[in-house]
Formats: sequence, C-alpha cells, structure tokens
Amino acid sequence: MPQHHQEPAPVSEGSVPAQPGAPGREDDSPAPPALTAAPGHEDDSRPGPPAQPGALAQEDDSRPGPPQPQPQPQPRRTAVPALAWLPPALLVLGLGLWGLSLPLVDFRTMDDYGLLDRLPVPFYASLAVLTAGFLVALRRAGTSPGWPLVYCVGLLVALKAAPAVLYDSVRYPWASKHDAVVNTILGAGELRPHAALSGNMSAYDQWPGFFTLNAALVRAFGVESTAVYLNWAPIVLGLILLPVLVLLYRTFTEDWRLVWTAVWIFQLANWVGQDYLAPQGLAYVLHLTVLAVVLRHFVRPGSAGRLRDRAALDPAAAAVPPSTTTRQRAAGVLILSPLILGINAVHQLTPVMLCVVLAALCLTRRYRNLGLLAVTGLIMLAWNLTMGRPLFLETLGTLKDSLGRLTQNSRAGYTGQLTGPGPELAGRAGIAMALAVVLFAGVAVLLRRRLTRGALPLLLASAAPVPLFAVNDYGGEMLFRVYLFGLPGAAFFAAAALVPAAAGARRSRAAVTRRRVTAVALPAVLLALTAGFLPAYYGKDAMYYTPPAESALVTRAIDRMPADGLLLATSGSFPEALHRYDEVEHWWFCEQDPAENEKMLADPARYLSDRIPRGVPARVVLTRTQDIYTAGEGLLPAGGFTVLRDKLKASPLFRTVEEHPYGIVLDHTPSTTTPGGAS
Repeated sequence: MPQHHQEPAPVSEGSVPAQPGAPGREDDSPAPPALTAAPGHEDDSRPGPPAQPGALAQEDDSRPGPPQPQPQPQPRRTAVPALAWLPPALLVLGLGLWGLSLPLVDFRTMDDYGLLDRLPVPFYASLAVLTAGFLVALRRAGTSPGWPLVYCVGLLVALKAAPAVLYDSVRYPWASKHDAVVNTILGAGELRPHAALSGNMSAYDQWPGFFTLNAALVRAFGVESTAVYLNWAPIVLGLILLPVLVLLYRTFTEDWRLVWTAVWIFQLANWVGQDYLAPQGLAYVLHLTVLAVVLRHFVRPGSAGRLRDRAALDPAAAAVPPSTTTRQRAAGVLILSPLILGINAVHQLTPVMLCVVLAALCLTRRYRNLGLLAVTGLIMLAWNLTMGRPLFLETLGTLKDSLGRLTQNSRAGYTGQLTGPGPELAGRAGIAMALAVVLFAGVAVLLRRRLTRGALPLLLASAAPVPLFAVNDYGGEMLFRVYLFGLPGAAFFAAAALVPAAAGARRSRAAVTRRRVTAVALPAVLLALTAGFLPAYYGKDAMYYTPPAESALVTRAIDRMPADGLLLATSGSFPEALHRYDEVEHWWFCEQDPAENEKMLADPARYLSDRIPRGVPARVVLTRTQDIYTAGEGLLPAGGFTVLRDKLKASPLFRTVEEHPYGIVLDHTPSTTTPGGAS
C-alpha cells in the first residue's frame, strides 16, 4: 500500500502541490527551519504551482506588449542547515564536561545523599548540554538518524558509566555474590542443582546459564574474576538493548523522532538498577528480543483489518508488518525456541513474564499465536520440573501465603520503609519517575487513539505483568520487576504524548496548539526526568560502594572459618558475603520483621547465642556497609547498629577477633549452660 515516502498523489485543480522532502527522508517530521522556504521564495529547482489558464495564455502569446519589469533574483536556499555543526559540537561539549567532572568526584566520603551531592556542577551541566544537543538532533531525525543514536549512546555513558570509571570496588555489594557463584563453578567444574547450599544458593546452579557464560568469559579473557568487568555491565547491556528497542519501536511508528524520544525516555526511566551483572539483565535483553521478533513476524493473515488502510492510522504510525503463513510462524517458533530456552536457563522469573506477555498478545486477532504460547509454557514447565525443581516446589508451597496479598507483594525490599535522607529521596524520586512516565503514556493513549489502535499489542505487553502483584512478592522485588518489564511500552507512549504528529496531518487549530505545547513540554519533561533519575539511581550509593579494605576484612574472616561453620551478619548486602558459600552456612539475622529486631537489640548477645546450633563454630561479621544498609532499608532503628556492635563486644558470649574502622569480627564463645537451637 502507499507509504508517506512514495510518489505524491495528483494535485486537484487550483491546489498547490506539496514541496518534495529532502532525499532519503523517511519520516513525516517537519523540515527544519533552514530547509523551509518562505512563501514566494521557493528554490529555483523546486516545481512551481500550476499556472492559471489566464496566465498560461499570456505566457504563450507571442504578440509584443509593453516591457514587463524583471523580477529580482532571489537567493538560492541551501539544502544544508546553517547549524549542521551544532549536534557534534554539543556532543563534544557535553561529553567533555562529563569527563572533566569525574576527577572532581569525592566518592570515598559519600554520606546521607550517596553520590548525589558529590557530583560536581560540570557533571550536571553535561547532562543539560547532552539534552539540548539531542533536541537539536531530533529536528533532523528523519534524514540524519545517526545523531540521535550517538546522543543516546552518550546519555547511557553519562548516566551510568561514572561508577565503572571511579569506583575501586564492585558497585552493589550483593553483586559480589554473582562473582562468587562464577568462581565456585570454575573451581568445582560442575553444577550442583540439587545440593543443599546455604541461603538457597543452589538456585543459581538450577538456573546456571548466566554464570556458565561468565565463567567462559573469565577463561576466555584470562582475568581473575568477573570483578574486573562487573561495573561495566550497565553500559554493555544498555548498548545491546539499544537496537532491540529501536526494532521494537519501529514496528509501530515510522517517525524517527518518536523512536529516539522513546529510547531517551526509557534510559532516563530505567533507574531500578536491574542492569548490573546479574541474570535479570541478560534475561531482560533476551525477553525483549523475543517480543520484537514476535511483533514483527507473527502477524496472522487477515487480522489487521482497517489498520492496512493508511487513512485509519496516525500520521506517525507504521503499517502493520506483513502477515505470515502458518508454516512460516511454525518455523519462527523453531527459531525462537533456543532463545526461549536460554531465558529459562538464565532466570526463573523472566519466563513467567514472557508467558504472561504472550498470553496478553493472544487477546488480539493480530497476534493470536497459541502454538507459540504453548511451546513457551512447556519449555518453562520442563525446566522447572527438572533443573529448577527444588526452588519451584518451594515457591509453590509459599503461594498459599502470598496469593492475593497485593499490599504485601508490592512492597519494596524487606520492609518497604526507607529511612535516611538519601534513601528516602531515592524512593520518592523513583515513585515520581514511574508516575510521570505512566501519566504521559496515559495522555497519549487518550489523545492519540489512532496511534494507540496500531500499537495496541505494545500497550498490552506493557500492562501484562501487573497482575503478578497478586501472586508473589519475589523477595520484595516484584514492584521493580513489574515496572521494568512494563517500561518499554510506557516509554513509547510517553514519547508519543510529547512528540507532535508529523507534518502532513490535518492542520487544525487544536493540532497547531498541541505542537506549540509539546515544543515547550518536551525539553521540560526530559530535563525533569533527568533530574529525577539522579537521586533515584545515585541517592543510595553510600550503601552501594564498599571500600576495598572492607572487602579484604570480610574475605579474611571467612577464609579463616572452618568448613561447615556458621557466618552471622545483619544482612547479606555486604561485599564478599557469600565467599565460600558452598562450605559455610549463613544467617542474616536482621532480615526479618523490624519489630523482632527491636526485641533482639534488648540483649543481642543472648538472642543470637540461644539460636546458634550447639557445637557449630559461629562467627559474626559486622561492617560499615551493613550499618548503612540496615539503617537505609529500615531494618534497624536509628543507632541500632551501633548498639548491636557495642553490646556484642561487651558480652562474654562473643570474643573480638579483628576490628577496623570498616568492621569488626567476633567469634561465638558460648558457656556450657547456653542452650542451643536452630535459627
């Protein structure tokens, strides 16, 4: 069917034909001001309006007449905008400011607000300059899509590369757990999915795809461990995700401005921190890849209906992809099966998300592919009943307690009660960001109904994970995971609310007003989202950064423990917490109801000693990172960690082995009359 970039339709009598667009222009975005000639000053190479009959007679009349005044030659319009140098100049300036700001960041003295108040003015200025450059590049996104792409890469680097460049240790202490799993796999040379490992660590052997891949990378690169490149994971995963997002968005729009704005919003709104070196990050990329392939190549014949009619679509909407036969879709299922199997081998939750999304797509005639849904479900079930059987059965046993408990399942973290200026600001910023993206997405769904009609599958895919709140809390993480899986579609529709309909749309007064409003709203919203991203992503970095001396202290303490010893700590969120996890048992004694922790603080030495099994050598490790984490997550009241440490030091039931500014190590020395009990 005809597309916008094909030959124009014949012009009716008395009308003025549209000016031809720039060569290679693919979208319907209006030409930049430098490319638009003023009325009556068109370029000589452009076709003029059709001559009127009277005028034609005068031109063809060869009879001499009075001399006519010669028109003054008009200056020829150049096809190159006068400010073509601006996008590269702003890009260099923005990244230059970012690079100059890094040596000024005093990350080792982070306090209540994490990295937020340690970032210098040039860092914030660099983000503002990159935003301005992106908006300039966006004006020519149809003819020069390369510049918005470069800016999106620049934004990814500016937002998330600072810890990788600056930190001398792993960001996110719990990420060291994944490094420990890789090291254990390399040392053991085998998987032990059914071994009874402390802290349910055998689950990582039940879904080992991510860890075996990284074990292979460690061997291939010849590095000591994944800690060498762990902090660069957000950049690598973000770069891999860029083309997947573009492919996903181009399925529903031909307007490059809308595509790149959606990518930009996605990056700003992706503050949840699930793109570190973890199974979720890799499984997320695979999930979106499967979704993009399904949306482009699994359209059923005769299902598009009026969506094949260009007049029924939004000016920015893309035509529905060509339909495929049953045989072609069957071949597509075979091609996607390894990717689906890979998702199941990497992560336990993402296959559930994929099944839910595919089920939602079956609600539309366009993507009612029950065979693909059945194959995806069977692969997931087969994995859960074989490799993942222990954790799968355990999870099924807990569903009776979590099913339908929406409030409990939507809590963030163990308690959902962030405390302290930085964590509280990060929590509020994250909520505000999520609400803003959802709000603008809702505006687009209501105001651009023709675009919504064409992109309905993307809307359903984004809303599909929401019902999982009724099933399980996923260890306090379900809120973040639902947001993460709904973000691609939400970012697309939020961008649609901010990017006006392309030129060629009906130029009503309301349309002109919307364009004027969005011309102001787009830069304002992008800057506001940038301002929200920073506290949401960096506001808790005081608990995310760990000094190397603290990691060394923990490693020494665990290395000196006997096999089958018991390691006690307030939580598992500290560096090297799971070092030797296949030999040492663990008890994170504050990861429970905060009310119970307050009771424990009355006499922590007796509370812990009574619950340590008789005859088991036990060691308590308390570190600076645990202090910040338990306070920030609301596990202990203000000053509670200091009370805990001081009372354990003073108790005859515990003996101090090693003490430094970054932490203390104590051994359990029970009296002969101390009763023992399992925790």
